[in-house]
Amino acid sequence: MIPFAFIRERAEERKGGAAALAALLPAVPGNGALAALPDDRALAMMAKRVFSAGFVWSVIEAKWPGFEAAFLGFDPAALMFQPDDYWDGLERDTRIVRNGAKIRSVRENAAFVRAIAAEHGSFGRFLAAWPADDEVGLLDLLAKRGSRLGGNSGQMLLRFLGFDAFVTSADVVACLRDAGVDIAAEPKSKGDMAKIQKAFNAWRSETGLPYTHLSRICALSIGENRSAIEEGD
Repeated sequence: MIPFAFIRERAEERKGGAAALAALLPAVPGNGALAALPDDRALAMMAKRVFSAGFVWSVIEAKWPGFEAAFLGFDPAALMFQPDDYWDGLERDTRIVRNGAKIRSVRENAAFVRAIAAEHGSFGRFLAAWPADDEVGLLDLLAKRGSRLGGNSGQMLLRFLGFDAFVTSADVVACLRDAGVDIAAEPKSKGDMAKIQKAFNAWRSETGLPYTHLSRICALSIGENRSAIEEGD
């Protein structure tokens, strides 16, 4: 596997220098911010990522105040006390996207958040205590214990909540494969995810950079050299 210094140099050349590249790197909240995350905001982000999957994100964003009202501010305890009639009614509620399976996932994820909070004090404290060098383990837990939180939805959930996470976007995967990591073009197997984690752990040791920045620099180092607005990982 090639050193990350080569990947970073390539990204700098593509984006106009070290300062220009640094300006494209997202902020990485610390574990303190994660630990202080309220459970309702964790559940809200789960819902946003689930409803955004396979849908136009801007539509979900535009309707989000309606989601907050319909789902009682995403208070896990309040939602767990709602009867079946309440959930059935949401499938006719024009304030939200009326997808029955995704609506049911909110109910299931409310129970998931409550269970994790009972074990760890809050969902945010649970995330803050999880080591960033085992993101694949955390993704596996989200997929198994959460509802519709597998794959890209789980990765984007972690990124949006502020967990220091890599994302296996098409450009990131292309970067990894170009660097010599033997994974599929669409890595989904446990073996491939373990190789990706190992690669990012090695680059973390080499550079001291957070995983979020390593992932972003990877994405910016390869593929179509899109504008800052279009770029992403």
